[in-house]
Amino acid sequence: MRKKNPLENRMNLPQRFVCWLLLGFFFLIMFIPMWNVIVVSTSTILESSASGIKLWWKSFSVEGYEYVFRVTKLARPFLNSLFVSTVATVIQVVLSAFAGYVLIQRELPFKKSITSFIMLTMMIPGDLTLISVYQMNKQLHLLNSYTGLIVNGLISGFSILLMRNYFTSVPYSLAESARLDGASELRIFGQIYLPISKPGLATVFFLEFVGKWNSIMLPATLITDQDKYTMPLMLRAMILNDASQSGAAQTPNNAIMATIVISTVPLLLIYVFAQRFLLSGMTLGASKE
Repeated sequence: MRKKNPLENRMNLPQRFVCWLLLGFFFLIMFIPMWNVIVVSTSTILESSASGIKLWWKSFSVEGYEYVFRVTKLARPFLNSLFVSTVATVIQVVLSAFAGYVLIQRELPFKKSITSFIMLTMMIPGDLTLISVYQMNKQLHLLNSYTGLIVNGLISGFSILLMRNYFTSVPYSLAESARLDGASELRIFGQIYLPISKPGLATVFFLEFVGKWNSIMLPATLITDQDKYTMPLMLRAMILNDASQSGAAQTPNNAIMATIVISTVPLLLIYVFAQRFLLSGMTLGASKE
């Protein structure tokens, strides 16, 4: 007779049913809006303009995607978002890793105070600083520039603390042994901590890339030149349709939904490659002291 593991799941059938019911409910809440976007984006202009949620096609059409690439010239905003998000995220991952490594040093003075200050910065809503951010970027001549989009937001308290928590899982004796052998701190960081911490690095990269790709408040504050528009800014312009005030035709709903679908493609591709690292990276980052 098999001995029962004391840590084994002991939920009875009604409890399991309730759990599955809740999971199914949460899945539908997340799935239905995105499925509606896909269906509308592949419907005709007439069908997409009808009100209500659409869960299936009356007639399949790619008119919306043809309109996006023919009329709205989406390639430039897409490449802008890809360039800005990739460069900014790579730099941020490097800076977060360096900062996290510094915070685990036992000889670092005021380590607890520094950590507390980093946590304090996470409690300040970013929207409250937009006016000061605009004024500072204006004085530095960073408005309507890729540099302004990249530089602003390079430091993230969450990413620093997540890397710090992940680095604490690396045995400190490895670093001490390397120091005894004459290894420099940079070599210890690059050859010991970074290879072991790939799940943490992948987690930071994925979360920060998603945040920068979907960011609209900062680009809307700094960018007015349409050549520098990112995907969220272009989508906002399509929804608000400022051009319609001068008598131009409004953007059809299927084209707007097609833009949303196209904007999610890079996020899905990154998730496919990073998913095996995300669970372990986020779990350890949330559980370590």
